[in-house]
Amino acid sequence: MDLEMVKYLAELGKLEFTDEQLEKTASEMTDIIDLMDGVKEFDVEYDAHKDNHNVFLDGLRPDVKHESMPTEKVLQNAVNRDNAFVVPKVVE
Repeated sequence: MDLEMVKYLAELGKLEFTDEQLEKTASEMTDIIDLMDGVKEFDVEYDAHKDNHNVFLDGLRPDVKHESMPTEKVLQNAVNRDNAFVVPKVVE
């Protein structure tokens, strides 16, 4: 990465660098870009059978539907103030 690009990015980020810091940052950013280019070479294709071989779902409880609480009961202790509900404090 060249110094002009680093200066441009620093300006966008409202950062100030000395000349030495600009050169060091350009060098470090070049190293990071080279590393990311190397990562692109890895095969990361998803294979559901290979990726999930240690996931066991047989110990889960069955999903059972239950009736929910009536809205009136849920809102019984709530106070409507400023278009919001204020509920009693339960955590210190």
